[in-house]
Amino acid sequence: MKQRTNVTEFVLLGLTQSLQGQKILFVVFLFIYIVTVVGNLVIVVTVVVSPTLGAPMYFFLACLSVMDAVYSTTITPNMIINLVHEKKTISFEACMSQLFTEHLFGGAEILLLVVMAYDRYVAICKPLHYLTIVNQRVCILLLLLAWVGGFLHAVVHLFFALNLPFCGPNVIDHFGCDMYPLLKLACTDTYFIGLSVVANDGVICVVIFMLLLISYGVILHSLKNLSQEGKRKALSTCGSHITVVVLFFVPCIFIYVRPPSTLPIDKYLSVFYTVVTPLLNPLIYTLRNGEMKSAMKKLWTRNRK
Repeated sequence: MKQRTNVTEFVLLGLTQSLQGQKILFVVFLFIYIVTVVGNLVIVVTVVVSPTLGAPMYFFLACLSVMDAVYSTTITPNMIINLVHEKKTISFEACMSQLFTEHLFGGAEILLLVVMAYDRYVAICKPLHYLTIVNQRVCILLLLLAWVGGFLHAVVHLFFALNLPFCGPNVIDHFGCDMYPLLKLACTDTYFIGLSVVANDGVICVVIFMLLLISYGVILHSLKNLSQEGKRKALSTCGSHITVVVLFFVPCIFIYVRPPSTLPIDKYLSVFYTVVTPLLNPLIYTLRNGEMKSAMKKLWTRNRK
């Protein structure tokens, strides 16, 4: 594929031009990134070594934690480094790589949230057939489908981005590479490419978000047939899932559903779903899940002996 551009690097303006603000954000984001990676890896280790966490739900939770850790790593380290560097640049190749990996893991995570909703639906609405329907083979197949979907989603963005001609302006008013800021710099009519972004991101986010809300609505409606203990446990689990879904989808929908354009608030919303949400996921899932907390306590006690 021939690269049609005179630009070899992009200048990232980041979140603020204030030196004092950059120092504060450096400390904040470094702390968030460390806690995000450690927190998600703790969940993965706990699920892998704890025999009590063998249900499909915890397999998917461990996969979500891996995705969150890597998804955050595609953007946050570069953003942290740029906060202490005077020259805030990213090469064209690194920009394209960041765009691809961000949408690969973001797309795969969105589809994994759908898989987790399906898992909860079967577990609550068809408990007697749960382990038969969601067996190990099905779990692996659903995970592969999530990765394939994320890959196709990212490839579409990469294809359009590589074919954009950049003739000179290379300053991106953002902390990372994404489609709308890149479209703003392209020296060509980007109307139809912008519509493809709306379809590939915005429409998909809205459709999946509505499907998830409907599915959890069906699950919550079916709770009337459960015992009080069953209702409490199901509400706790579904509450965690719904919280994660809302935190992830609402900023994405705001950015990508509207006509192709960039607003000053976009980069701050992007911080929320690229930096903050991967941090909150392990906290939400562990603090609201008694089995996870119990398994972590046992793991911690075992390591201290």
